[in-house]
Amino acid sequence: MTSDRFSGTAPLLVGILPKQHPEVLQTAAALAARLGTPLVCAYVDEERYLVDWDPARSAHRLSLHPDADDDKIHAVETALKADVRNAVDRAPAGSGTVEWTLRTLSGSAARAIGQLAAEINAQLIIVGTSERGLSHRLSEALNGSVGGWLSHHQSRPVLVIPCRTPAHEDRP
Repeated sequence: MTSDRFSGTAPLLVGILPKQHPEVLQTAAALAARLGTPLVCAYVDEERYLVDWDPARSAHRLSLHPDADDDKIHAVETALKADVRNAVDRAPAGSGTVEWTLRTLSGSAARAIGQLAAEINAQLIIVGTSERGLSHRLSEALNGSVGGWLSHHQSRPVLVIPCRTPAHEDRP
């Protein structure tokens, strides 16, 4: 893992979640390796909201659940870092080691990722399709699709990675 200050080419930005299907990170890491480009991984904690945005310093965030334990977010970040390391280590050799970093954002996933893409001048945004299941479908119906919102509200290319299991194969 490195800092957000990358030398050379603009980074790829990938939106990640805990327990997300692995194709998203694997594809992003492989693409970054082939292009010799840094990788910025963004996790959006939707239970927190942004109070102040200043790219020169850390953003001020408040939690929708103030009694929530900070250890919980630390555990999520630790697990996500392990997932990213695993994906980067498994990426095919391109121009050497993939530089990467993990950013934790707050608020609406689509808006936070779009704002970060502008801040770091990302050349491409990579996101996954929504997970299967009723709760995920309900969330997407209420909040909209992250990939759909990004493709309609900002000027950077968006790569949406589908889950490799076809819909007809995930039924018992």
